[in-house]
Amino acid sequence: MVNLVAAQRPLLHGLMKMAGIRPYTVEIEPGTVMSFWVPSETITKPKKKEEKPRIIAKPSKPTVVLVHGFAGEGIVTWQFQVGALTKKYAVYVPDLLFFGGSSTDKADRSPRFQAECLVRALRKLGVEKCIVVGFSYGGMVSFKMAEMYPEMVEGMVISGSIVAMSNSLSAASLQQLGFSSSSDLLMPTSVKGLKALLSVAAHKKLWFPDRLHKDFLEVMFTNRKERAELLEGLVISNRDMVATPKFPQRIHLLWGQNDQIFKLELAQNMKEELGDGTTFESIEKAGHLVQLERPCVYNRCLKNFLSSFLTKNH
Repeated sequence: MVNLVAAQRPLLHGLMKMAGIRPYTVEIEPGTVMSFWVPSETITKPKKKEEKPRIIAKPSKPTVVLVHGFAGEGIVTWQFQVGALTKKYAVYVPDLLFFGGSSTDKADRSPRFQAECLVRALRKLGVEKCIVVGFSYGGMVSFKMAEMYPEMVEGMVISGSIVAMSNSLSAASLQQLGFSSSSDLLMPTSVKGLKALLSVAAHKKLWFPDRLHKDFLEVMFTNRKERAELLEGLVISNRDMVATPKFPQRIHLLWGQNDQIFKLELAQNMKEELGDGTTFESIEKAGHLVQLERPCVYNRCLKNFLSSFLTKNH
């Protein structure tokens, strides 16, 4: 029986290529590879099937890197944003380690290691400076990138995420949502579990036939062992929590007003903690999956921030 979610992939890939980005795999070091979608003009178009594309140019426009969350790979998460951005920006969409075609034989599962690999890969792609847009888990990786590589990350847009996850915050959030663990919430094993995740993540009730839920589980939730380890690597014990770093970058927090996973108050408190360089905006009738639920509004807010950022900084 055809997997309906897998069957839609060629269509999504075709749309991405029409929007001006193409797939490319970066070997960061032996044993660690990261798959990306990169601006078409920066790589060769292979003449033969078996030929691999090569990097031929650095990005010629301001660079935007879109970093996905935990329940879907890069272009699934950002499918409605890519086409809105490629005219003015060089758009890069990575798959973090253990998502899409990205993997490593290293044992490190921390957001720090994800950030390190992502920056090394971007450098190999010719990216010197960028604005990072991070969603959920990808937001935590983005904060790490900004903290560790301020010379590369010029600005950030963060949706539905926090700087770091303490075990008390993690436990309190899960309890409120009625889940026993992060894996229980974020890595469903059944149609019922996936429906529960979607009902928490989306503002509007989404209806799909069970068959589609089943196919989604099969395609999107691979590398379960490694992803469970990524979730463990995410939570920092309370005694190891350090003060929020002082970020030199401009940060824009762009939130779904009805986010159940990282609530609006959390975002507002974070804005205070992050200080004067941080702005905050919320989108009504949207939950955690704000960029998928209200793509037109999200894209408008995102483009406003990007153009005002570039006007001030370039």
